[in-house]
Amino acid sequence: MSATEPAHSATYARPAAAVPPDSAEPVLLAAARRRQGERLPIWFMRQAGRSLPEYHRVREGVGMLEACARPELVTEITLQPVRRYGVDGAVLYSDIVVPLRVAGIDVDIVAGTGPVIAEPIRSRGDLDRVRPLDPGRADFVAESVRLLVAELGPIPLIGFAGAPFTLASYLIEGGPSKDYARTKAMMVGDPELWHDLCGRLADIAATFLTVQVEAGAQIVQLFDSWAGSLAPVDYLRFVQPHSAAVLARAAALGVPSIHFGVGTGELLPAMAAAGPDVVGVDWRVPLAEASLRIGPDHAVQGNLDPALLQAPWPVLAERVRDVIRSGAHAPGHIFNLGHGVPPNADPDVLTKIVELVHAEGPALRAEALV
Repeated sequence: MSATEPAHSATYARPAAAVPPDSAEPVLLAAARRRQGERLPIWFMRQAGRSLPEYHRVREGVGMLEACARPELVTEITLQPVRRYGVDGAVLYSDIVVPLRVAGIDVDIVAGTGPVIAEPIRSRGDLDRVRPLDPGRADFVAESVRLLVAELGPIPLIGFAGAPFTLASYLIEGGPSKDYARTKAMMVGDPELWHDLCGRLADIAATFLTVQVEAGAQIVQLFDSWAGSLAPVDYLRFVQPHSAAVLARAAALGVPSIHFGVGTGELLPAMAAAGPDVVGVDWRVPLAEASLRIGPDHAVQGNLDPALLQAPWPVLAERVRDVIRSGAHAPGHIFNLGHGVPPNADPDVLTKIVELVHAEGPALRAEALV
């Protein structure tokens, strides 16, 4: 047992796969469906861009939202980390505010700040500006997906959307926030308005995922990046029903889903109950413990601390091994970071992590379960 593994991990039961592995099924999808084979799949959130020099070259002079609207550019950026790292999944290059813009919200991504909403949603009178997403206006997304699926072959494309709470937080705050004070005030102070807003956002998110899946995405991730700011009682009352509505529509499309948030250790059981196949876990909770909290009906994803990418390789490598050992106690494990790739990450380090996971993953998982 690793020195950094919880002392009680030896009591964890060996997980049982729901279905025997299918050698023809992509390893990412197999793990998501809890029928993991020998190979441990890996991809990185925010793997497309930010830290890659080739990304900065092709995006030079092109704004973020403009780049997301160019299918050929989206295809190239999405493929860059697949070529460089050899990951087991490609995540569509886009942004969680893209569907808001397609739906008519005046939003921009400001360098150094993030999404900025020109006219925040603060009252019932503002609600009419949150209109349904017309799938026809998202043709550029569907075209990007079709181009990518043709290029990727057996590697699955991961579609994604922002969850209603996180989208609502941007709309209400007007941009990024440290305390989500306006968001929480509306949530508890005007529950009817809150639920009406989140109901509309759930429909937008689900439609955005549907566009991606119908064009060929084989698995989706619902990002509730800022849900960790909530108390469990508020999450259950005000947030989970809307995330569950999005995930139910994804399930009806026949693709597995991943649900992820940051700082959500206390919310993991409730996030699992919202209905994903996989629960993404940040670095604060060991995967074996997270699996105990969410139960045997869900795989896990994660959860190397992105900050540790700056550590010396021997130290980092052992932390990667710790994550693999801990994840072995879940009925399915997709290796990932506990959040997105930082912009200052060394791409060569990420390549070494992928190589380690693929080379040592099977033996480390078997060792952890002895």
